[in-house]
Amino acid sequence: MPAANPGWNQIEIGGKLADVFEPRTPSPHNFAVLFLHGHGKITLRDNPVFTAELERHGLRCVCPHGKRSWWGDRVCREFDAEITPIRYLRERLVPWVADRWGTQPPGIGLLGVSMGGQGVLKLAYGYPKEFPVVASLAPTVDFHLWYGLGLPLDEIYPDQEAARQDTITLWLHPLNWPRHQFLACDPDDDWFDSADRLASKLSSSGIPYEYELSIRRGGHSWDYFNHLAPRVVRFLAERLAQESRRF
Repeated sequence: MPAANPGWNQIEIGGKLADVFEPRTPSPHNFAVLFLHGHGKITLRDNPVFTAELERHGLRCVCPHGKRSWWGDRVCREFDAEITPIRYLRERLVPWVADRWGTQPPGIGLLGVSMGGQGVLKLAYGYPKEFPVVASLAPTVDFHLWYGLGLPLDEIYPDQEAARQDTITLWLHPLNWPRHQFLACDPDDDWFDSADRLASKLSSSGIPYEYELSIRRGGHSWDYFNHLAPRVVRFLAERLAQESRRF
């Protein structure tokens, strides 16, 4: 299914819908971006700002539809009754990227917003050698605070403490982490405090990262995400290029 923005199409990957972008002039290194959406399930497919930046840097992009799964390694029946979101990404989507574009980790950069922002960090923290380049905007770090509101979280975890134990601050290993991290959150965002605590943990652990925690641009909103789009996509392109020179 074609999108309003040229280069986008909607297809099925491993039994799940995904929005796929192919620039007119792809990066000579075949770099790609895996984007994870937020709780509102909005991908980059109809976003002219991010589309322009992906086109500028020649980055292919795939945006799987994860519903309200929180992109974790636990079964969410709204997403799938058997395979977890992280297993789907690693076992079905990443092989598709390799088959379609000839791109394999570590040539896939991670980008996510909100629920997807914590999702890409969870993927990168769990598998930093596969995904050494990650950019997270307004991550819902302390998502356990939403437990008990009648969301799929209530089925994914038996209680709020189990959810807390699965937050990304506890996935972060002090000796094994993605080499390139970008973290951003608007100070007026309700999730700012948890993002700021994550930044403090990264700093205290001596883990290098880039951050933007001062710009105010509408709180938890696409106005904010779009405002950072040029910087974020440039970060992904430049850091993927750095990684390619390591091998």
